[in-house]
Amino acid sequence: MAKAAAHLGITQPAVSEIIADLERSFAVRLFDRSTRGVEPTIYGRALLRRAQAASDEMQQGVRDIEFLCDPTAGELTMGCPEAIAAILPPMLGTFFQQFPKAVLRVDQKGTRPEELSALHYRRYDLILGFLPPPYAKVGDEYNVEFLFDERLVVAAGMGTRWARRRKIDLAELIDEPWTLAAPGTWSYASIAEAFRARGLDMPKISLMSTSAPLRTQLTASGQFLTALSKSVADLYGLKVLQVDLAVQPWRVAIVTLKNRTLSPLVERFIGHVRGFTRALGGQRTAQR
Repeated sequence: MAKAAAHLGITQPAVSEIIADLERSFAVRLFDRSTRGVEPTIYGRALLRRAQAASDEMQQGVRDIEFLCDPTAGELTMGCPEAIAAILPPMLGTFFQQFPKAVLRVDQKGTRPEELSALHYRRYDLILGFLPPPYAKVGDEYNVEFLFDERLVVAAGMGTRWARRRKIDLAELIDEPWTLAAPGTWSYASIAEAFRARGLDMPKISLMSTSAPLRTQLTASGQFLTALSKSVADLYGLKVLQVDLAVQPWRVAIVTLKNRTLSPLVERFIGHVRGFTRALGGQRTAQR
C-alpha cells in the first residue's frame, strides 16, 4: 500500500480510502489484507483487468489526439524476430518518409505463446512474426493477418563455386562451413529438419550468431553457406542455391490483440506493411 501511495504521489490513508470506497460501491471485497500486504481477490483481479483496458483506451485517446494535431507524429511499439527484422530497413525507410516525426520501438519478439502474451500487457501494439505450419490458430484473443509465405533457402556468395551449380544435393553441403542462427530459431529448426529428413547429420556450424547482417556479410564474402529467408537473401544479394530442402514455408503475419483500439499511427503502419509486402510479392512473381 505504501509503494502504491508513493507511486501515485498521494498518502497511504488516501489509497486505503479509495479502495474502501470501491469496495462499498461494488459490495464485494477487492483485496485480502494480511501482515505481508494485500492481494487482489477474484473480484479485484476482474476489476484490475478491466481497469487496465480502460487505462489503455485512455492512453490511446491521448495518442489519437496527438496524431490528429500532427498526423506525421506518434509512437508505435512492435515485436519482430531477427529473421524478419533484416528486411525492415527498406520498409521503415519509406514509412519514415511519410511520418517523419513517428517514434518506433522494435524488440526481438516472435509468436510463441509466451511472447504473444506481451500484447495483453500492452507492451506492444503489434507483433510481426512467423507462424509455422500447420498454421494453427495462435488463440482466439488475437487478430491474425497473413501477409505472405516465407521460404527457407540455402545461400552462398556470388563468387563461390556453389553459385555456378544448377542443382545441388543437400548431402554435398554437409562438410562445408556454415553460419546459422541459434537453435530454436526458424532457420535453425528448418535446416535441422531438412538434414534429418535425408538421414544426415547437421553440418559443421562454424559460426552461430543471432545477427543476420553478420551472417549474410560473411556468406557474401564466400566463407560460409547459410540458411535464411528468401527475402533476406534477395535483399543482401546472395546466391540462392538450387537445393531442395523439402520443408514447408512459414507464414509471415501481423498479430494484434482483439478488442483493443489501435492508434491511427498503428493502423497506418499496418497499412504500410501490407502494401510493402504486397509489392514484394509482386516483385517475386516477376523474378520467377
